[in-house]
Amino acid sequence: MKILVCITHVPDTTSRIQFTDNNTKLDKSGVQFIIGPYDDYALARAVELKEQSGGSITVLNVGEAESEPTLRKALAIGADEAIRINAFPKDAFFVASQIAHYAKEGNYDLIMMGRESIDFNGGMVHGMVGELLEIPSISPVMKLDIENNVGKMAREIEGGKEYIEVALPFIAGCQEPIAEWKIPNMRGIMSARTKPLNTVEPVTDEVNTDVREYALPPAKGAVKLVDKDKVEELVQLLKNEAKVL
Repeated sequence: MKILVCITHVPDTTSRIQFTDNNTKLDKSGVQFIIGPYDDYALARAVELKEQSGGSITVLNVGEAESEPTLRKALAIGADEAIRINAFPKDAFFVASQIAHYAKEGNYDLIMMGRESIDFNGGMVHGMVGELLEIPSISPVMKLDIENNVGKMAREIEGGKEYIEVALPFIAGCQEPIAEWKIPNMRGIMSARTKPLNTVEPVTDEVNTDVREYALPPAKGAVKLVDKDKVEELVQLLKNEAKVL
């Protein structure tokens, strides 16, 4: 089974985010980048599926040269080869177009990615890729097994869970608890140095959106502490200042 895992190169959630160039670009100085956490779940489950049934795993990132250490980490976790589409990920449709074009050429049985990236949190790419390839796209997938070329999945829906069976090929937008994150061991790190990491050029430069400005969330206001015995004072504050009563 040929599996394509699409990963993002995103700032660690502990990083302090600032912007530059009149708030039009991320200030990357001092920012640590990681594999998107939801993509990490997808990759971990892909490695487990490969161990169970054999096959190969290709990891793909739409990004510039700075994302190559992230791809090397994915190789150390268990991917067989890595592809970097040499372009800044301008928007969701641009990324989906690049993934779909490459995936179509590779004729993959299963495409896995996180349900969303943690930088823009759009949650759109898997659906767009599915539409472009004309194959099913299911998200968020919490459980995935492959039996006789059929994917058996569980996903969250409002009020409960839904169980789905879909014939290969399809796209899975993954989240916990589909698998546990895998930490590269020394053998994996050493082998990652010799695994292929290839760069390909994007198929198009066309984008449908334009970023005018980024802004940080407003600073939190001052906090008032009320003694637990002063219920009347608390009620008045909630009514007159917070205006939630």
